[in-house]
Amino acid sequence: KGKDLEVQVGYSHPVLVPQPEGIEFEVPTSTQIVVRGNDKAQVGETAANIRKIRKPEPYKGKGIRYENEYVRKKAGKAAKGGAA
Repeated sequence: KGKDLEVQVGYSHPVLVPQPEGIEFEVPTSTQIVVRGNDKAQVGETAANIRKIRKPEPYKGKGIRYENEYVRKKAGKAAKGGAA
């Protein structure tokens, strides 16, 4: 919407991320967001704020991840192999 970034990440509503001054968003595919700007700290902070919307969770690996970020998967309850 305008310069803001609208993200749909599994909630019942789209989440709107405001575009800070000096930062530009680019969406090459529906699963990628590119954050650009001159100030490296501000770019990192904006990317962290976008990631904070839906952090990667360790059971299914869903969520917003950085490029080439590896999320270590955990075994669920059924895979524990306890006394059942």
